[in-house]
Amino acid sequence: MPKLSIITINLNNKDGLRKTIESVISQTFEDFEYILIDGASTDGSVEVISQFETRLKYWISEPDNGIYHAMNKGIKKAKGDYCLFLNSGDYLDNSTILECIFESNHKEELLYGNFMINGFNQTFTMPDYLSFNTFLDVSIGHHASFIKRQLFESYGMYNENNKIVSDWEFFILVVFKYRCSYKHINKTVSHRQEGGISIDPKYHKIHMNERNEAIKQVLPEFHDTFMDYFNLKEELHDYKSSKVIQFIRKLQKSKINKIKNNISKFRFNRN
Repeated sequence: MPKLSIITINLNNKDGLRKTIESVISQTFEDFEYILIDGASTDGSVEVISQFETRLKYWISEPDNGIYHAMNKGIKKAKGDYCLFLNSGDYLDNSTILECIFESNHKEELLYGNFMINGFNQTFTMPDYLSFNTFLDVSIGHHASFIKRQLFESYGMYNENNKIVSDWEFFILVVFKYRCSYKHINKTVSHRQEGGISIDPKYHKIHMNERNEAIKQVLPEFHDTFMDYFNLKEELHDYKSSKVIQFIRKLQKSKINKIKNNISKFRFNRN
């Protein structure tokens, strides 16, 4: 059984796909299988996949029902101890990064590293300890996280009813509800494309509604605190730049900081 299953999903992103594949097959680490799920691309992606077919454990090109359906298809084919989701356009930081990570025999159920976003000249460094503050405005990156496959078997795969937040929902489920073991790998693991549906303003309402429902389902005891935080954030976002409004913004920021402090101390009951 391989140590790692790398899963790439793609839809009409042949240039990004090539970059992703090349970053994977150039790794000095060899104890992995590579699975590629394409959503019936029409831009030449299938021709790119065919060029690297001998390096793939499994690939398919067929219509799917969205990002999380495609990711789940990859999970169902995976045999590795850990799964890494490196979607088309994402790429590993360097050719030795997987070897550096797996030179130790990790026992934790979730390993997560740092990452960069193309267009931002900075590394997004994740904390060693995961409080819910980590997940308020950002998340650990699925493209820089190594998830024990057993977690999917025990607690279910990605929620295919969502368009945006199912990886976020999965992380809060396993970290806060089921208290999985985890470890921060303080290395830059990967780079991902700038943009995406999660920060597209036209999907903002869908994004917030999905987060709301996820919290309601996964951590109902935390729902009111979570909504207080986001309602204040929404109000703050809508304010204009007058002196009165600037004063109100300061008050709102103060309230937000108080809520964040409370969130950092929040303890979740394990069922």
